[in-house]
Amino acid sequence: MAFFFSSILRQRTLAGLKGTAALRSASFTTQAAIQIKKCDVHRLDEAPSTQVVLTRDEALQYYLTMQTIRSLELKTKQLFDQMIIGGSCHLYAGQEACAVGIEAAIKPTDHLITGYRTHGFAFTRSGSLRAIFAELAGRKTGLSKGRGGSMHMYTKNFYGGWAVVGSQVPLGAGLALACKYRKTDELCVCLYGDGAVNQGQVAETMNMAALWKLPIIFVCENNKYALCTPVERGSVNTNFYTRGDVIPGLRADGMDILCVREATRFASDHCRSGKGPIILELQTYRYFAHYAGDDEDSYRSAEEVDEVRRNRDPISQFEVRIISNNMASTEELRQIDEQIKKEVEEATQFAIQSPEPPVEELCNHIYSNCVPQDVRGINPWTKLKSVS
Repeated sequence: MAFFFSSILRQRTLAGLKGTAALRSASFTTQAAIQIKKCDVHRLDEAPSTQVVLTRDEALQYYLTMQTIRSLELKTKQLFDQMIIGGSCHLYAGQEACAVGIEAAIKPTDHLITGYRTHGFAFTRSGSLRAIFAELAGRKTGLSKGRGGSMHMYTKNFYGGWAVVGSQVPLGAGLALACKYRKTDELCVCLYGDGAVNQGQVAETMNMAALWKLPIIFVCENNKYALCTPVERGSVNTNFYTRGDVIPGLRADGMDILCVREATRFASDHCRSGKGPIILELQTYRYFAHYAGDDEDSYRSAEEVDEVRRNRDPISQFEVRIISNNMASTEELRQIDEQIKKEVEEATQFAIQSPEPPVEELCNHIYSNCVPQDVRGINPWTKLKSVS
């Protein structure tokens, strides 16, 4: 399981709970068998199991991660409105079960690449709220040294977000080709949205991946809108898990973390067994506009968003499941929430107080392992130095 952050935030948060009176007096279930929804499948003889096992430790970790991503995004929206964060900013609130469920089913050594809605995976892969907020604010201490902002964060085995719709999909195939060429047991998880499905480069990449039997999971995060266009208006075939033709596919409830986890495990086993690529469509929903500052009232109603929040919210649904199976108490979860708020606020202050990258470092890291060289500045007579 690929939770890089667990040694940081999780240990600090959960360790603070173990000595409480509530935990000493409670007798929680350590493991529960849970029924989940059936996946739709395409060109597959089997499907993920609908009877799954969840441990108390897993439940607390999943809850903590999803709630942290939600708090990260709510604070990000606030900082954007205050103009502390600038540029394009695409929020992940509502889609937390996708990121956390995928990470729960793959390995830290696996590779992951996505589009411009990057914040959730930036956290699960880096574990650093400080570095994420600093990057969002354009500060030197950010994940990309303040040069990437919201869409372009990178860390170990996470190849960031890509602003051009669908452009990350060929790159994901390249990562999968490297896994196969090096004869490792690794795979690539390549995420894209429903708006990228009709891109020619996506179809070309899937054809190539099938020809070469690349170990890649093509994950379509279908949040129902391609910017402002409902999927029904943009695609004649909205069963996106079938769009790979001969490539097998499956569709899962992207608002249920356990459905996502089991579907990703199934897809991962498929790839690691040498069967080639597979498509995983996750039916999810974003709570905010396409990007912070966008006018969403022109294409969907507030009532529609509220209905999803009330009835399908991934965190609220999971909290009910945890408590109904006696895996935690409401008090314990509220304590986790409070600790997350403190961590987010501390990281925010760290970012605000961090320096911006100096102009003389603007062109660093253009090339890897290259001798220092001059780079043209914003006009022909200005020269900057590039250092690897």
